[in-house]
Parts: sequence; C-alpha cells; structure tokens
Amino acid sequence: MERYTGKKIYEGIAIGKIAYLGKKEQVVERKHTEDSEGEKRRYESAREEAISQLRALYEKTKTEIGEADAEIFDVHAMMLEDDGYNDSVYNIIEAQKMNAEYAVAVTGDNFAETFASMDDEYFKARSVDVKDISERVIRILTGEGEASVDATVPSILVADDLTPSETVQLDKSKILAFVTRKGSSNSHTAILARTMNIPAIINIDVNESWNGKMGILDSDKNIFIVDPDETTMKMYEALLDEQNQKKQLLQDLKGKPTETKSGKSIMLYANVGNLSDIASALQYDAGGIGLFRSEFIYLGKETYPTEEEQFAIYRKAAELMAGKKVIIRTLDIGADKQCDYFELGHEENPAMGFRAIRICLKRPEVFKTQLRALFRAAAYGNIYIMYPMITSMSEISQIKKIVAEVKAELEEQGVPYKDAPQGVMIETPAAAVITDLLAKEVDFFSIGTNDLTQYTLAIDRQNAALDDFCDTHHEAVLRLIKMTVDNAHAAGIWAGICGELAADTSLTKTFLEMGVDELSVAPPSVLKVRKIVRDCD
Repeated sequence: MERYTGKKIYEGIAIGKIAYLGKKEQVVERKHTEDSEGEKRRYESAREEAISQLRALYEKTKTEIGEADAEIFDVHAMMLEDDGYNDSVYNIIEAQKMNAEYAVAVTGDNFAETFASMDDEYFKARSVDVKDISERVIRILTGEGEASVDATVPSILVADDLTPSETVQLDKSKILAFVTRKGSSNSHTAILARTMNIPAIINIDVNESWNGKMGILDSDKNIFIVDPDETTMKMYEALLDEQNQKKQLLQDLKGKPTETKSGKSIMLYANVGNLSDIASALQYDAGGIGLFRSEFIYLGKETYPTEEEQFAIYRKAAELMAGKKVIIRTLDIGADKQCDYFELGHEENPAMGFRAIRICLKRPEVFKTQLRALFRAAAYGNIYIMYPMITSMSEISQIKKIVAEVKAELEEQGVPYKDAPQGVMIETPAAAVITDLLAKEVDFFSIGTNDLTQYTLAIDRQNAALDDFCDTHHEAVLRLIKMTVDNAHAAGIWAGICGELAADTSLTKTFLEMGVDELSVAPPSVLKVRKIVRDCD
C-alpha cells in the first residue's frame, strides 16, 4: 500500500481502479518562413475549426452537464475571437516571419503568464483556459489527436493535468475521481469536477505504473492511496456510504432559506468573474451576486472596453439574476492584474501601489465610462455598485463628485438610467478604522478579507515563504470585521463579507454572532455554508 499527500480541489471519497491518462508533451517547432500570408491563412483555418469544436463541446456539455458549465466553452470560443490574441499571433507570423504553430504557442504562453502572475486565485486559474485553447489550435495545425482514457469500468482518473475540454469529453459514468499533478482549485476543470460532483485532488506526483491498480481517494484528508490493504479498504467503504448520504442532504437544501434554528437569516450570495459564473451561481441556489469582478472585462484586451461593451455585460448579468441583487465591483486593475494599454509602469511594491480606485480617480475618463455603463444597466435589474481599495473619506468625496457628473451627463443626453445603491469594500485597515465615518456616506460595506488580512498582518500573500505567518483567523482581523459590522449597523446599513473567509465554515457561527448580514462565496460553497447556518442555534 502506498500513500500520497496532495491538495483538495473538490471534497469526497472515491474507491476504484486507477486509469492513467497519458498525454504527450506538445512540442512546437520554431520555423522561419517567408510565406506569412500562407501561415496566416493556416492559422485562420485552424482557429475557425477550433471555434467549431468548442461550439460542439458547448452543446455536448449543455446536454450532459448543464448550461452553466457549458458556458466555459463559449468563453473559450470568445477568447479565440479576441482581437488582442489574434493580433499577437498575426504579428509574430508577419513581423518575426514565424510559422503559425510557433506564433500560437508564444501568444498562448504570454497570455497564460499574464493570468498566472496575478495573486487573485480566480484570475490565476484562467491561465489554464488560455493554454487549453492554444493547445487546441496547435493540435489542429499539426494534425495531432486528443488524449483519451481507456476505462471500461468506473475508475479513478490519474493524469499529469486536465484541461476543461478533456474533462467534459470524458465519459462521466466511467469517472469516480480526478487525481492530477497540476491544477488549481479555481480552474474550470476544478469547477467542472464540483459540478459533476466528482472528488478531485491535485499536487500528486502521478505514476503511469498505477494504471489498473486499486486506489482510494480521500480528498477531505488530502490523501491518495494506491493498492490499499484489506483493513483500509473496509474502513473507506464504510466512509463512502456515509458520504453518499450527506451529499443527498446538501441537494435537499436548494430552495430552502439560509436561516438559523432560531430564525435569524443571512444573505448568502456568490462571487463571480463573468457571465458564465452567474449561471453556476443560480445552479447552486445563490440568493444574489455578492461580488462581480468587472476587471475580467478589461483583462486580455488590447484597449479599453467601450461603454456599450460593458453595458451589454452588466445588463445581461442583471437580467440573468432576474431581480436578485448583483453587486458589481468597479475596476480593480493594477498590482497583480496588469493590462498593457493602461501603461501603469513598474512598481516596487504594487500591492500598495497605483491600483483599483486610485486609478479610477486619477483617470476619470476610464471611471466615467464604467459608471455610465453601470447606471444604464441598473435600469434592467437590481445592480449595486461597489468601490474597491478605499482608504479615506477624501476618496468617497471624489467618487461622489464623479458619479454626480455622470448622472448629469446621462440626463442631459436623454440616456435612460437608474440610480443604484453604492457601497465600498473594507479591505484596508484604514477603511476598517474609519467605518464609523464611511457608514454615513455609503449604502453598504463588503469586507474583502484576503487583502484585509494581508495589510493587517503585513503579510505579502504572493510570498509562499510567509504562509506559516498568515493566520486568517488572527484576532486583529476578526476585531476589524466586528468593528465594521458594528459601525455599519449603527448607521443603519448592512455589512457583508466577500473574501475567502466567508466560505470558511469554521467561522460561520462567529460571523453570525458578530451580526454579519451577508456572506458571498464561490458558487459551489453556497449549499455547504447554508447547511452550517441552518445547523446554528
């Protein structure tokens, strides 16, 4: 019996034979060519074929898993229609006189690197999506086939890595669990694993020799066992029965209120980054969107998104939620989230640098474009606007002045719009300490615990060497949360949490006792948090 330790991306226990998915490393040749026009035609043909394949995957996923997860492939197809991506490929082919495969590989690597360098786990995970579409185009250009697994009975799939498209093309009836060496908890593959209710674990140094052996995955304990002994097997068979009973109980919570036994209710919302995530939020029965990361609209582009482009996305989000609250965070670019066209320049300490609301206030033309789109979209649903990285009352005054100008311009131009409640993120100690003042000027607070923890504890969350010092339950952080909630209530407004702590079920009871009004979590965590709330007195 061999035992390995990894990292959970979806909880659960699985028992079964191991099926190894072997994949050849994609090797792209760098070839000089004078026929740039011919290479561009080859790329265009491969790109169109890739989009066609992605449309087919969309339909397959929609039928077999659901529309929410099918949107992943719609987003992938949109990436292949992105001007920035295509311009980069064409530029490498033409300016460097390179073959199409190489141009796609370099472009994919550059875009993936941009996403991977971000400290926001959600955006970091998007690097896998860019690699997935690039590899698809290269496979079409080179005539390579896709990797497949040969499993005749339900098995634990073991692979070096899995892309979203590989994941959905697997026969679900034959997959008991995923075990991979690479991956992240925010990848679309992880999201698919959660949707398909399949236990998964990453960071395991997988081995082809395991193919055909028995395996046990216990992602709750982050372990994978190969060739278990009889005692271990019997113990896990009993745990598996227990797990299946609990899963059914969670599904039964859909449609039920998020309230304690004594009747105290709390708003339970979802964090999303794009329209496809909204479908996922609805699938998991979220009561609203507590954090819509609008920066996704700006990333990976060659220039600023237009007002109309943004308006269409915000309006769609509002319509999809059909009257439920949609809290949209204004531009939070800078620091780890960089767009070349912003020309922000290098900073020695970007986490404390020119980012988020600071950019908006210094570049009001960019801010106004987004605000116009938001107020116009508010007419189609229940949109709330939230400002990130607030540290002072002066910033609130400046925001209000710009908002007033935007509304006056819309009225003067006869453009329909609707007022929207406006709140701020409490993610700096400065903001938390002045919440008594801020609460008199805004409609709500949402606490961003990731940055609040980083700044309060003086811990760079990009620095893995400091992990042992990063105590997310630190008394200082909890006191700032309590202070924020108290000051909000004293002024008659509500306060929520949209950072990762909101999904930490070991703190759910504490947050209820503090009087937190709203928790916003990743869609798959909604029902788990609801269960904890309903179990509380």
